[in-house]
Amino acid sequence: MISKQKVHQACLDLLEQKINISRQGMEEAQASANNETKSSAGDKYETGRAMSQRERDLHARQLAELMNMKKTLTNIDPDKVNSTVELGALVETEASTFYISVSLGAVEINSQKIMVISAISPIAQAMLGKKSGDTFEWMKKGTSIIQVY
Repeated sequence: MISKQKVHQACLDLLEQKINISRQGMEEAQASANNETKSSAGDKYETGRAMSQRERDLHARQLAELMNMKKTLTNIDPDKVNSTVELGALVETEASTFYISVSLGAVEINSQKIMVISAISPIAQAMLGKKSGDTFEWMKKGTSIIQVY
């Protein structure tokens, strides 16, 4: 089993990459809006600026969401040993391994796939409060929790 510290660090690294990409996209969209030049076709100029502004706003919203995710993740202590499924727990089930933290999806570490999910996701809600040996129902199927770290 991969250590929770490794999973946590991989999530932080992935978030940092996404933050950098989003920040770069926002800066490029702003530069594009600033570089639109007025021409005799004034409407074309306004449309181009509006499209660039919309793209910049989209990247800004993404960036804000990613920064909130990073804040949540940095508030989790990866050294804490969990006995029940809660925020910060690494949960090994019959079907998959989950890290209850932020919604990042599948993260591969040493060719092992870890599902990084938010505590408010439906599957995490089904597991919350359970411990090793307990079962939970997901998609009308019972699944056993092998270990909580």
